[in-house]
Amino acid sequence: MASSRAWLSALRRYFCVVVAGNLAWEFAQLPLYTLWKTGSATGIVFATLHCTGGDVLIAGASLIASLLLFGAIDWPCSRFLPVAAATSIAGLAYAAYSEHLNTARGAWTYSDLMPVLPGLGTGLAPLAQWIAVPLLALAAARSVRGAGGLDLPTMAITTSRSTPDHRARSDRRAS
Repeated sequence: MASSRAWLSALRRYFCVVVAGNLAWEFAQLPLYTLWKTGSATGIVFATLHCTGGDVLIAGASLIASLLLFGAIDWPCSRFLPVAAATSIAGLAYAAYSEHLNTARGAWTYSDLMPVLPGLGTGLAPLAQWIAVPLLALAAARSVRGAGGLDLPTMAITTSRSTPDHRARSDRRAS
């Protein structure tokens, strides 16, 4: 039971940081895209939320695939580094592929402010995002209450499994 709670708590912390971190990053890097100057306020907000949603899906798929391949029942207490490495590499690789594909297709364009990888033309800001945010999220997932780590709310639901005393009720009916 304790290991299942560790997994659930770790996943909650991971996704809290993934959502908040990617949302903040997407808004912060808006000036690096032409949408910042050409888009309407509604279009900019929609694009940012849409991209954040995609980031959350990529981060979730990367973590789940890594857990299936390299995880252990008591992750993140054990096998943390192989899962963290695979999650980070998968997310970064997909981000690089997606950025290259979407800029080549014209789905989005960089402004002159975006630093790019020479030769590929892939933006450095989104690649940095896929290094920083997953590492912070994985660190949050590994943190332990009371150990000085990041302690995000987990919205834990506690249940009490007390057995009702049916004899007392049947005794009352008999009187």
